[in-house]
Amino acid sequence: MTSTTLPTTDDLRARARTALDHIGAAVPEGSDFQARTPITGENLFGLTAATDADTEAAIAASRTAFLTWRTTPAPRRGELVRRLGELLRAHKSDLADLVTIEAGKIRSEALGEIQEMIDICDFAVGLSRQLYGRTIASERPGHRLAETWHPLGVVGVISAFNFPAAVWSWNTAVALVCGDTVIWKPSELTPLISLACDRLLDRAAEEVGAPRDVHRLLLGDRTVGEKLVDDARVALVSATGSTRMGREVGPRVAARFGRSLLELGGNNATIVAPSADLDLAIQGIVFAAAGTAGQRCTTLRRLIVHRDIADAVVERLTAAYRKLPIGDPFDETTLVGPLITTAALDAMNDALARVQAQGGKILAGGNRRLTEAAPSAAYTEPALVRVDEQTDVVREETFAPILYVLTYDTLDEAIALHNDVPQGLSSSIFTRDQQEAEIFLSAAGSDCGIANVNIGTSGAEIGGAFGGEKDTGGGRESGSDAWKAYMRSATNTINYSTELALAQGVSFL
Repeated sequence: MTSTTLPTTDDLRARARTALDHIGAAVPEGSDFQARTPITGENLFGLTAATDADTEAAIAASRTAFLTWRTTPAPRRGELVRRLGELLRAHKSDLADLVTIEAGKIRSEALGEIQEMIDICDFAVGLSRQLYGRTIASERPGHRLAETWHPLGVVGVISAFNFPAAVWSWNTAVALVCGDTVIWKPSELTPLISLACDRLLDRAAEEVGAPRDVHRLLLGDRTVGEKLVDDARVALVSATGSTRMGREVGPRVAARFGRSLLELGGNNATIVAPSADLDLAIQGIVFAAAGTAGQRCTTLRRLIVHRDIADAVVERLTAAYRKLPIGDPFDETTLVGPLITTAALDAMNDALARVQAQGGKILAGGNRRLTEAAPSAAYTEPALVRVDEQTDVVREETFAPILYVLTYDTLDEAIALHNDVPQGLSSSIFTRDQQEAEIFLSAAGSDCGIANVNIGTSGAEIGGAFGGEKDTGGGRESGSDAWKAYMRSATNTINYSTELALAQGVSFL
């Protein structure tokens, strides 16, 4: 099903302006680059990008603010994040509007992204009283060893379009309570939601008396991000994007002995075992594969189904795919909005052509929609493709809604197929066999940073650390002990005796 009507660009521009006005965010209008909407594929506002001087000033100001912020008690730093969370709650609808306008997310997912921001603020406020170290037994009489954690410095956050606000919040809320300052370089595809978030954090800082420069926003293209990557005053660069991008960022930060936290590509798979609850599995598969129009790093891209049930699973998926409502993401009945650009659609079409040339068969989807209503936009049907083997196309990440279906005979074979890709972000298995589930979660099972049982690959909660292995970059953000990436540790030895005892029994003098 396809919605035949879309809002006009003028309507979307007015709606964006209203949301920004409610939040109090000014638009730095200019001609350096354009804020656009994938809903119509047209431009909304011309914007001014940060200059080299702006970037230099931001780094210098952030470093100066850090020298004060690092000595502010952590629970007081938490008050800033608490107030940010309150403001996010108050402006949830306006912020969700901006996410839909700029990223094309359906209303439910846009609201979910803002809720994720609220949740990480709640988490970080609690964390501000839990930055625990440890006491370690010493081999020397009258001595104590301790591990302590201290603020790291300036954190540069480079975020992607698909979660234009949530990923920033994962980094920023945690970094702030850890005593760091933050410079944010958002995707040039989503500058408006960035301006809104920056304004709300500025307002929170004003209201709680935090330094203004604990957070700075820099709009622009990759040259702005490169300056954060190369500047030794930026202690940590947290970058979200493609594996290609990570291969550039990681070595450049390492060359100056900085730290990087990389959240890169995913080529996520789900195994469907013979014992699976197929009603549950079909729901989880369709959301994970088609949600956000396939533009999540955790999107399901490979389905590995036991041969005995493959035909039944494919039949049900084909029927579900043909009923997916595609169109205006503001329409409450829509489940699939637009791809971010026509270039993303071109990449999808190229992957489909290549996989067909390699023997793959398109079972459903893959056709462009709404070309008359929005010729500059990229609406498409999520594609379901049956393949006999894991070819080079299947092993690549195409950031679009393509689901490749493979079959297996043994669990060992399924796990081998699952792990035989360069990426290692998210994974899942649908099974009612406890032994299969435990094997999948064990060291001999999924090699991903996220491994699920009886749910899909997408939709992670903030309580757990988020991130992956291999070409996904190895970073961890959000919950659990991901906070340690934003701090430095120190091992302390305290001698409360009257003797100077050396370790390992060394005698000197």
